[in-house]
Amino acid sequence: MTAATTTFRWREPSILPGFGLALGITVTALSLIVLIPLAALFLKAASAGPADIWAVASSPRTLAALKLSFTAALFAALVNAVFGLILAWVLVRYDFPGRRLIDAAVDLPFALPTAVAGISLAAIYAPNGWVGSLLAPLAFKISIPFTDLSFGFDGKVAYTPLGVMVALIFIGLPFVVRTVQPVLEELQSDVEEAAALLGASRSRTIFRVVLPQVLPALMTGSILAFARAVGEYGSVIFIAGNVPMVSEIAPLLIVIRLEQFDYAGAAVVATMMLLISFTLILAGNLIQARARRRFGDV
Repeated sequence: MTAATTTFRWREPSILPGFGLALGITVTALSLIVLIPLAALFLKAASAGPADIWAVASSPRTLAALKLSFTAALFAALVNAVFGLILAWVLVRYDFPGRRLIDAAVDLPFALPTAVAGISLAAIYAPNGWVGSLLAPLAFKISIPFTDLSFGFDGKVAYTPLGVMVALIFIGLPFVVRTVQPVLEELQSDVEEAAALLGASRSRTIFRVVLPQVLPALMTGSILAFARAVGEYGSVIFIAGNVPMVSEIAPLLIVIRLEQFDYAGAAVVATMMLLISFTLILAGNLIQARARRRFGDV
């Protein structure tokens, strides 16, 4: 065995020069933009001491804010996955009057300032707003027999946790649509026609032919929408009501602690958000990678 065959290579050989310089610039930029700020966040949180860190992390107000932020973000991502796929399908597969206008309107959450979006949503879904006034008569409550459990809808969207979810759905929808849309455009309609000629029903064609092809992109868009929703602030605070233990999100709690000059406490809450977000996004990426391998995508 020659020395050439036993040499360990941690990168693939390439005819393009400049790998060392490109890697150095990439690592430097990544360190300045991401790694060093994150390290400073962890150090600031650690400066509070174990007792204070535990007090902040286990506070009922902190736990309630984190629960609302992540639950609402997850719910919004799931809703966007369904309706984003449907909207992308309509924009790609059908030609109708106003199609370009709707296609352009999908990007409005990207271009619209978050504060403006929050004020608009609050005005629309308030009890005296256009949509809120229509939802008020739909209030209902259902109690489960022989238990103390009950659920329902009180007719209010604005200034409730439901309003938080509405705002997160609004800002996350474009991520799903714009991620799935190019995949659907590349998926030729003759694949569906071939499945129909072979006797597949419409539902079978969608779930066995179309959906497996767009599933990796759909998961990517949903993960992006979830990541965007977790840290959303501007569009949520105007419609949430910001009631502690009820409709207060974690980013707002961080801002409140900063206004109280509790920098270490704010860093602790931010660190908890970072760790939970990283864990969930990593799990989503692993599931996405497995889906790509299963369906033969790279």
